[in-house]
Amino acid sequence: MYSKAAKGWMKHLDFIILDLVCLELALFFAYHIRLGSLNLLGSLLYRNMLIILFLIEISVVFFFETFKNVLKRSFYREVTVTLKHDCLVVLLSSFYLILTQNGDNYSRIVLILTGVIYFLLSLSLRYVWKKYLLHCKGQSMGSRSLVIVTTESLIGQTIAAIRENNYQRFRIAGIVATDRNMAGQWVDGIPVVADTAGAADYVCRQWVDEVLINLPPGTPICADLIRQFMEMGVTVHFKLVDARDMLTRKQFMERLGNYTVLTTSLGLYSARQQAMKRLLDILGGLTGCVITLALLLFVGPCIYIKSPGPVFFSQIRVGRNGKKFKIYKFRSMYLDAEERKKELLESNRVSSGMMFKLEWDPRIIGSEKGPGRGIGNFIRKYSIDEFPQFFNVLKGEMSLVGTRPPTVDEWEKYDLHHRARLAVKPGLTGMWQVSGRSKITDFEQVVSLDKQYITEWNFALDIKILLKTVLVVLGKEGSM
Repeated sequence: MYSKAAKGWMKHLDFIILDLVCLELALFFAYHIRLGSLNLLGSLLYRNMLIILFLIEISVVFFFETFKNVLKRSFYREVTVTLKHDCLVVLLSSFYLILTQNGDNYSRIVLILTGVIYFLLSLSLRYVWKKYLLHCKGQSMGSRSLVIVTTESLIGQTIAAIRENNYQRFRIAGIVATDRNMAGQWVDGIPVVADTAGAADYVCRQWVDEVLINLPPGTPICADLIRQFMEMGVTVHFKLVDARDMLTRKQFMERLGNYTVLTTSLGLYSARQQAMKRLLDILGGLTGCVITLALLLFVGPCIYIKSPGPVFFSQIRVGRNGKKFKIYKFRSMYLDAEERKKELLESNRVSSGMMFKLEWDPRIIGSEKGPGRGIGNFIRKYSIDEFPQFFNVLKGEMSLVGTRPPTVDEWEKYDLHHRARLAVKPGLTGMWQVSGRSKITDFEQVVSLDKQYITEWNFALDIKILLKTVLVVLGKEGSM
């Protein structure tokens, strides 16, 4: 019988429970230090706070995945992650008290002490528990016996690959060479125990928990041998692809029709992660739409007076995986802007033509007064022209954070690797916008930053980019 490793919440349930205990104990100790009583449960206010802290702790773990790779983190990294986790819990608790107007009923010192004690308790117990788990893993070193079935040319490579990422789980008991009888020989300290004909008998008579089959592409699968292993109840692993040959290690098995397939992509997000991102988009989209309507009352008349015509500008853009959609903006340019674009192509700061950026764009409303002057430059400087895109976000055509959608003519010039930008929904803001905005004129750098966002995405990264975007816009560092 084979035990699958736990994933998601179950993988680090022990650390979650440990942290919850630390947090509740921290509130008890803080209550005693400040108010001189251990009867916290006798107070309805603080009894409610126990429940609130429990829910906040679960939410932080759920949304920010603070226990990801917890066993592999260094002590310094653990300190920083624990501190961030602690600060999030305290900040969200404070926000709750402000929102419910209950702040005056609670002692601020109790809340601060809870945060300090929680950090010290959590860091200490995480460290001790990690040491214990690693000790147990060391005690069970080589507790599972593995036989490798492969060809002569792949023996050394396979042994090295298992040892490199073994995490001390396996003891390599022997090698079965499928293309030559090498029984009795040794390779890298591992005995060759049989050829294909004698493999089943060896596994039947020896201590073997699992078998790894690693054959070159095009080699016939040893179906009969696999069937014999299965009849003996031995777990069989069959190598489909070498992760080192892939652009990404984000892979999983699934069913497609009647086929079992290995699925891989630059970015693989779980249903939970997608739901979290969409929830953020809906909340942000609703808020942004309300702000857009308020801005319309002030910006709309200014645009119309300076350049009579539609207040809004719409354009076909290319979205996720090449799907086209109509993007909306406040109009910051004169009505003939698209016709005049051809005259200005030579002044494009992006020499490749993959994006269109000018040092001074005469098509912007009011630009005849000089660079940076007029209503058009004003709304672009503060990215006010982008606000109608919150309607695109609400419709699901865009996301708050993603890659900026190219125009159709830009998209038609894309090379193969440029298309990676379209692997996610286009966003109002993104990695490259907060890394230089209009100062970046090298399109390859834009593509690199966008691919970094796609491969490294998590919920916390979106929050970080959104906060940076606010700072960048207030700093007036060019338009997005």
